[in-house]
Amino acid sequence: MASHGGSWLTGASANSYDWSALFARRTARGGDELTAILSMAAATDVITFSGGFPAPEVFPVDVLSELVERLLKEDAAVALQYSPTEGLPRARAAVATLLEQTQGRGIDPADVLITSGGIEGLQLLARTLIEPGDRVLVEAPTYLGAIMAFSGFEADVEGVAVDADGLRLDALEVALSSGRRPKLLYVIPDHQNPSGLSLSEERRHQLVELCRRHGLLIIEDVAYRELGFEGQAAPSLWSLGPDVVVQLGTFSKILVPGVRLGWAVGPSALVGAMTAAKQNSDQCAGALGQTIMAEYVTAGHLDRTLETARGLYRYRADRMLDALEAHMPEGVSWTRPSGGFFVWLTAPQHVDTRALVAPAARLGVAYVPGAPFYTDTRGGNQIRLSYSRADDASIDEGIRRLATLIRAEL
Repeated sequence: MASHGGSWLTGASANSYDWSALFARRTARGGDELTAILSMAAATDVITFSGGFPAPEVFPVDVLSELVERLLKEDAAVALQYSPTEGLPRARAAVATLLEQTQGRGIDPADVLITSGGIEGLQLLARTLIEPGDRVLVEAPTYLGAIMAFSGFEADVEGVAVDADGLRLDALEVALSSGRRPKLLYVIPDHQNPSGLSLSEERRHQLVELCRRHGLLIIEDVAYRELGFEGQAAPSLWSLGPDVVVQLGTFSKILVPGVRLGWAVGPSALVGAMTAAKQNSDQCAGALGQTIMAEYVTAGHLDRTLETARGLYRYRADRMLDALEAHMPEGVSWTRPSGGFFVWLTAPQHVDTRALVAPAARLGVAYVPGAPFYTDTRGGNQIRLSYSRADDASIDEGIRRLATLIRAEL
């Protein structure tokens, strides 16, 4: 009989195997940058401009404490149980109500899929649509998690240029007129990650019509849509073209990321296929989070949370823009966001922002270099800066330290 105290294979022998030889081809396609960003979520010994982390100051702790206590007393049989794959009826109804209020288009709750955050929505779409070698169009730059999701299913991901008004439709038309027919176009129209830019209203209408003519599916990511600093948001792409748009949303930025919830709406055949794919993913989003979200949204708490969040993020964005103006050397430029979490900084072409990550860390500052947000060789002289979780002193001091590094490169 084998001894419980030992093993037939020693640690040294076990480590001698090259298990990477078993990895699927898609395993090597990115992920390190996102892992590094999330590793900074709880960091307290560094000024972090790296992650798109909401400010803990806007977390509605008191309201959530009351909600959780009440739900566990009154509805534990639902809140602590498995959920239907497509989501709890009350959660789907809450999202339908939210979309009608904020985007002006009604939807049957039965046509809403509740996801475990926005990134799962991307994974479900990729699982549903992407075959190896399929051509996928994205903005250049774009959310690196989307590049990872599509590349992970071995798509050929191609960036389309943007300018101050968002995705350039002339560049998109060139992409559509050459090469293989794209499977889909992924865009972040509002306060884009990483650039902070937004798609102009005129281009939104034109984009939907262009994609409708070409039969091109649009994937619209609205993670930051409700975090605009001023005025009414431009129409969502889904509200303009529900026949050609799948919208992916998340509560991570507007409620709390600890409740990993999002939604997908769009053509019923696509959302139905995503639901089937979810059965082979996590099977269902957590019921406790769904019941909390549904109660929170229907009781009107989200409106108050968003009002507080917009004010705080507007203040911090202004503070970062002021610090950049005060400290950055000539030749460095940056975007001026009208919402969301990010400023996109561009240094002179010869500055290698990836090489500056380690020196910046030694100075106690973390950021994300620009290259991972592209599908090609661009972005080597760019930086994504997040102001959402940084306080006044950290913003000022962190930008000063970064400016010192960049100035030395010049």
